[in-house]
Amino acid sequence: MHIMTSRGLIPFPQPAVQRLFFLVVAVILPLSQTQRPPHIVFILADDLGWADVGYHGSEIHTPVLDELSASGLRLDNYYVQPICTPSRSQLMTGRYQIHTGLQHSIIWPCQPHCLPLGETLLPELLADAGYATHMVGKWHLGMVRQNCLPTHRGFHTYFGYLLGSEDYYSHNRCVAITGTNITRCALDLRDGDNVARNYCGIYSTHLFTQRAEHIIAQHNPNKPMFLYMAFQSVHSPLEVPKQYTAPYGFIKDARRRKYAGMVSALDEAVGNLTAALRAAGLWDNTLLVFSTDNGGQTLQGGNNWPLRGRKATLWEGGVRGVGFVAGPAVSQRPGVSRDLLHISDWFPTLVRVAGGKTTRSYPLDGYNVWETLSHGTPSPRKEILHNIDPLYRYTPCMCNDEDEIPCAFTSRTPVEFNISMHAALRFHNWKILTGNPGCGKWFPPPHLGSRPKGPEEVLRNDPPMVQLFDIEKDPEERHDVAQDHPDVVSKLLKKLQQYQRGATSPSYPPDDPRCDPGKGAAWGPWRK
Repeated sequence: MHIMTSRGLIPFPQPAVQRLFFLVVAVILPLSQTQRPPHIVFILADDLGWADVGYHGSEIHTPVLDELSASGLRLDNYYVQPICTPSRSQLMTGRYQIHTGLQHSIIWPCQPHCLPLGETLLPELLADAGYATHMVGKWHLGMVRQNCLPTHRGFHTYFGYLLGSEDYYSHNRCVAITGTNITRCALDLRDGDNVARNYCGIYSTHLFTQRAEHIIAQHNPNKPMFLYMAFQSVHSPLEVPKQYTAPYGFIKDARRRKYAGMVSALDEAVGNLTAALRAAGLWDNTLLVFSTDNGGQTLQGGNNWPLRGRKATLWEGGVRGVGFVAGPAVSQRPGVSRDLLHISDWFPTLVRVAGGKTTRSYPLDGYNVWETLSHGTPSPRKEILHNIDPLYRYTPCMCNDEDEIPCAFTSRTPVEFNISMHAALRFHNWKILTGNPGCGKWFPPPHLGSRPKGPEEVLRNDPPMVQLFDIEKDPEERHDVAQDHPDVVSKLLKKLQQYQRGATSPSYPPDDPRCDPGKGAAWGPWRK
């Protein structure tokens, strides 16, 4: 036997020396090469606000999330997208929404559109790495064709909703069919590709948890598992069994009280999942990630205090997300990370943890941040494009009592970046916003009562087209310093211009009335 050296091949040492050689190699090999890949459980909450967890000072009780996050790593400089579809798309692809055509709004039920089929998704690469891949919960990445569905995008099993805003008990989704006077309420629940009809009356948080518990109990522990648990909670409609609202009689605001009960039901569900992992003997080799998909919706009981704004805005309240990693697979000591992280970073990070490769995906906007999470090394991420949406339209009513998902222009012509566009970019400590970022109010939780407005809280009807904040010093975005730092503004506007030049045109097709499932049917693919 020979070994290669700088002098070429030489005879391998005698047996005793050979044993010592292999012992040394075994000791110095990285643990990642000697340990089995961890099971990965990714829990995505829907519309959970910054001020809606106990460890951020909420009046809502979240003992499970508090304990899990305290035993792992809380991510306090972690960002998501302001609304559902874009966050989910960036998690699944590792790419900014400007590169997938999803920079405007969400995918609505009757839009003939889905996350582009040319994209390679996270579960596909994890399956390549030998993982069993399962999804439970809300998809919301399009359903126009069969090959848009989760089981055709890398998941071995799927149970959940294809759309959003379903009734928590009937699992129906009501949609006004464009071009008709019909509002169709139909079932939106699938088991794989098949309609799941026998679950009416079961609260979705419980239903999804039961399915996940079954998957965990049946799983072969010798095979790595990826479980994507995308809860409907705590998105509207505000529905929850009464026992969960009982502890919140002190909350006088009815929406906040019911919302608090929904958060408690979610917290309990996460506890049940971790208990199932322990019972199945999987927990000791599990990496658990918890994230919200966007900021809380104040119109439906959510809250992001003291951050500015809410869901669907580019203010911190819309894009700074509740998130943490936990489980024995996280080797860093418990603590709080202030490193800059983004939801697109999970794609390359989890593929790296799984021992897989990202070579067959398109160029990524996400970074592999595993060393940051596991060993505390500085994050490789220095900037985040929150979005550039050339189709965004804002009206003052959006800051009062109406939903904030914006309407579109009729034009689809790609345009050069200009400062009237709805856009935001984080660069180191700086954040620039252009156009109208959305409702810019600060919303104290109801239990804090009304607060007198300071000068910085008097909202202008004509906000500046360019605003700049030092987010490290001013996370509440109260002091626009654009006039004080024209050089920074110029630099960041050039970056936004470069991003826009590399963007694909927004894909936001008109509704197709052929999506109508008809009476007694269910929502699902309608084109071949």
